[in-house]
Amino acid sequence: MRLRTLPVSAAGVLMAWGFGVTFDTWHTLPALLCLLFALLAQIASNFANEYYDYRDGIDRVGRDGPRRGVTEGDITPRAMKLATYGVLAAACAVGLSLLLWGGLWLLPVGVFIALGALAYSAGPWPLSRHGLGEVAVMLFFGIVPVNLTYYVMSGAFDFNVMLASIAVGLMGANVLIVNNYRDITDDAAVGKRTLAVMIGRRATWWLYLLSGFAASVALFFALPRERWIVAGYLIMHTLLSARLSRSEGRAINPLLGMTAMAMFVVSLLWVVASLIHTL
Repeated sequence: MRLRTLPVSAAGVLMAWGFGVTFDTWHTLPALLCLLFALLAQIASNFANEYYDYRDGIDRVGRDGPRRGVTEGDITPRAMKLATYGVLAAACAVGLSLLLWGGLWLLPVGVFIALGALAYSAGPWPLSRHGLGEVAVMLFFGIVPVNLTYYVMSGAFDFNVMLASIAVGLMGANVLIVNNYRDITDDAAVGKRTLAVMIGRRATWWLYLLSGFAASVALFFALPRERWIVAGYLIMHTLLSARLSRSEGRAINPLLGMTAMAMFVVSLLWVVASLIHTL
């Protein structure tokens, strides 16, 4: 399930919750269903990555990243495949319930999200193996969950919410950048063309640094009353960037969770600040 990175999907929904509280459009049940849908979709995508990377010979035993259950023999390929589609089906069931609030037009959007969870690792042109993983993360963990969660609660879209969704997407993409930065050597050896493999280690570090700064700029305008949150994120991001530049191999693994938690903390603080302002 890769628990250390699950805050990525939760952060997008929390960011929308903050706007729901601020604009008095909060609705508890659809908000919680959005959170459940986001978590299940990410878990399904993680399971699919485990299965399809094993099937296609992308993973290897003893890799620097977190232990892969199928590759290491802890989980059978069949069990992982069943888990992938079982969790994806559960996500789809939750998504269908959101039609009660969002309307039927969300149905094709839900299909698009479900296919995206698989397309990252599967299909004729897996996104993660063609330098498009970061784009997928920006879309499916930033722009889509923030805007659609807010829409399901409010029935409308908002410019500040859109800016915040871009910030969340950039912060989420940084989690994948850390992952691919660590795996450059392993991925290049098996022909997995991540963006990090394409542009090299130094440029990947700069991408991580600048993505965080760009997210801060978007947040600066999206959260005009809470710029202390932006300042806090900038400090966290700068420290993480410095540590990443000095780390290699398995020493990078903790930075995955730290990068994910940084975006989660930003979103959670936004919810708390919004609640305080309503008192």
